[in-house]
Amino acid sequence: MKTSGPGWTYLSNHAHTILLLWQEPDLRVRDLAARIGITERAVIRILGELEAAGVLRKQREGRRNHYEIDGDTPLRHPLEQHVRLAQLLELLKGPPAGDQGASGRTNFSPRRTSTSQE
Repeated sequence: MKTSGPGWTYLSNHAHTILLLWQEPDLRVRDLAARIGITERAVIRILGELEAAGVLRKQREGRRNHYEIDGDTPLRHPLEQHVRLAQLLELLKGPPAGDQGASGRTNFSPRRTSTSQE
């Protein structure tokens, strides 16, 4: 993913990982690494950090992993904590590709709370 211009991007590799898994929850580590432009080892480290932080959950399905993103997670920096991850991902998802994006399907799992507000 080489481009001419600055050697930095506005989003981190963590954000790229979350965005890709939100769009395609069954991506392999190899595919994540290739699309982000980092090593498989770096992807494994990022996945571990995101799982430890409660941002994503991993479920084994046969020989593959399926990832669920907790969209209710607030962004981590104090300047951004008023924004939820779901809001950022909705902003970044871009226009639907043909009719495929028309289903409205997302890969968010609701955050479970111990109190009910009914």
